[in-house]
Amino acid sequence: MTMTKPRVLQLVDSFNQGGSERQAVQLARLLHESGDYEVRVACLDGRGVLRAEVESLGVGKIAEFPLTSFHDANFAIQIRRFVRYLRQQEISIVQSSDFYTNIFGMLGARLARVPVRIAARRESGKRSAFKRQIERGAYRLAQAVIANCEALREELIAEGVPERKVITSYNGLDLKRFTPRQDSRRDELLASFGLSQLTGRPLVTMVANLRPVKDQATFLRAARQVHRSNPDTAFCLAGEGELLEALREQSAQLGLAEHIFFPGRCERVADLLAVSDVGVLSSASEGFSNAIIEYMAAALPVVATDVGGAREAIVEGETGFLIPAGDAELLASRVKELLNDSAQARSMGKRARCIVEEKFSTAALFERTQLLYDRLLPARLTISGPRSGVYGSEIERVSR
Repeated sequence: MTMTKPRVLQLVDSFNQGGSERQAVQLARLLHESGDYEVRVACLDGRGVLRAEVESLGVGKIAEFPLTSFHDANFAIQIRRFVRYLRQQEISIVQSSDFYTNIFGMLGARLARVPVRIAARRESGKRSAFKRQIERGAYRLAQAVIANCEALREELIAEGVPERKVITSYNGLDLKRFTPRQDSRRDELLASFGLSQLTGRPLVTMVANLRPVKDQATFLRAARQVHRSNPDTAFCLAGEGELLEALREQSAQLGLAEHIFFPGRCERVADLLAVSDVGVLSSASEGFSNAIIEYMAAALPVVATDVGGAREAIVEGETGFLIPAGDAELLASRVKELLNDSAQARSMGKRARCIVEEKFSTAALFERTQLLYDRLLPARLTISGPRSGVYGSEIERVSR
């Protein structure tokens, strides 16, 4: 018997163009469009380019709970506001998306007696002892903790989160946004980026914020080696961040100033990848990289550092190559191999696209999410009987 639709709150830190924010906004859209849920979105910081996308969904006013610290009077004020909001809106599920929303969201949801509380771990990396302690407290208040790759699931269990609580749910990608390269459109797209000078030249691209953890310095050292043997190759570092000027300076010192391009924040990632030949990620640390599956969706062969969940997406030698973090020489070697063997590169790209369709699509993400909600919701709030699917057995352990 069909019951009242559960009301789901997606809680995001901000609407900036980050991986966690993008996934939360995308999930809000999927849930809303399914017609099975009433969706609400709340944030700790209302700024960011993704806000307009949420507002266009028609899911109601975005609630904002601005934080300045976990230690001041404002935190208590915002928690009280949040609890009142959850009760007034009769929220059935609160799903947080990162460190700060885990802490704020799980505490507020518990105080408001929200039936289902779902936290997340989407990135790896060391935290201070204090942050680890309060995050463990947030996980204790949650009934489930989503890890977006097996590597992070194992990390959570090693930190003491009960295995039964932790579920792997990979990021989902809207495949309609990404199409394999079409040479007939390449010149037109290059011109739209102001890069007409790259017509006829292969392009090696990395999409990532310009932060130390992404290690674009290794990308640039590899680019110099590639350029020596393949002088027609051009390189692109798309993203924004505090390292922009330092990376520009490094590229000039390496003699690459005329061959590497910094387009800044790219809101047309799909078009950029459609004019690229190889996708690279040189990160020193990752959770599960959205950039990797975007490269794969665009049918690009990938060369990425073997960190976080990279090997859960890339099949070594079939869809790309995995290399140790910081190894510029091997990175250059693998890129050159792909540039010099176009048949191999095309084959890898086609296989990569197939894997994304099978494993990392928005359809797969929605199925996993719906199964999880069904397992955790009280019977009176479940909109249908138990579902079956590819992910059912994995999610079942959360409700035991």
